[in-house]
Amino acid sequence: MPKSRLIGAKAHAARLKKLTGETMVREVGRALFAAGELIQAEAQVSITAGSVSGKNHTPSAPGSPPNNDSSVLRNNIETNQVAPLVVEVSSNAPYAAAQEFGNSRLPARPYMAPARDAKKKEVTQLVRKAVDRAVKRSKSSE
Repeated sequence: MPKSRLIGAKAHAARLKKLTGETMVREVGRALFAAGELIQAEAQVSITAGSVSGKNHTPSAPGSPPNNDSSVLRNNIETNQVAPLVVEVSSNAPYAAAQEFGNSRLPARPYMAPARDAKKKEVTQLVRKAVDRAVKRSKSSE
C-alpha cells in the first residue's frame, strides 16, 4: 500500500503549534474571564430584579431566583481565573448551594445555572472572536 503524504505538512504543523501557543491562550483566557463576568452579572441581576430588602422582603417563588434581602448572596458571587483557560463563577455565600439546588426544607431557587444558560450564546461568541483574533495574529507573524 503506497504511503500518502500531506503537502505542506510542516507549515500546517507550525500553524497548529501557534494556535496552541501563548497568543491563543492569552486571547481565549481573556475571553473566558469576560464571559465569566457576564455570567456573574446576570446571576446578580436575577437576584436583585424586583426584590425588596428589609421589613417588606418576601421570598421568591420556588423555581425562580431568590429575592435579594441582605445582599450576602449577590455580593458573594465571584469570577476567578483558576488556570490560563479555566474560569470559575462561584457563589460563596453560606446558603448559596441550598438556594441553587434546594434541600429538604427549601425548594430550589436557581440563579447560577439560569445565568449560565442565558449567556451561553454571548460566551460562545466571545470565545470564537478570541480564537479568530489569535489566528489572524499567528498568520500575520508567519
